Amino acid sequence: MRTLSDRIRHTMMFEIMAILLTTFLGGWITGLEMAEIGMLGVFFSLIAMTWNLIFNYLFDLWNNKYRDAQAKTVILRVIHASIFEGVLFVIGIFLTMWWLEVGLWYAIILDAGLSLFFLVYAFLFNWGYDIVFPIPHSTQEEVPAQ
Repeated sequence: MRTLSDRIRHTMMFEIMAILLTTFLGGWITGLEMAEIGMLGVFFSLIAMTWNLIFNYLFDLWNNKYRDAQAKTVILRVIHASIFEGVLFVIGIFLTMWWLEVGLWYAIILDAGLSLFFLVYAFLFNWGYDIVFPIPHSTQEEVPAQ
């Protein structure tokens, strides 16, 4: 199991690299100013971290109250992820419209592109992180099979 300091390092590295990538790639792909797209990335990052904290806290409260803290099933994990990402997507649309002063369709397309980027980025980042910073093995000795 990962330690708190490892989780903080993971989060900070994930967000800093995401902001840098979205700033440079987003500016290059969209033709927007890097400062504009970079600040949008910072806003997205802060919103995502805050929403992650709030949503997972509320989800755990619900799970404890109505499911007696049972393990999550695959379908519940799909629902959990869909609600989490759906809310971020909607917030992202309005944030993009406001910050970049663009129309609804442009904001939807840009937000969809960012969502696809983060799907691939999260997969690759977490895979790489697990290689560079493997999960420490238990300090307890394993009992040999008899």
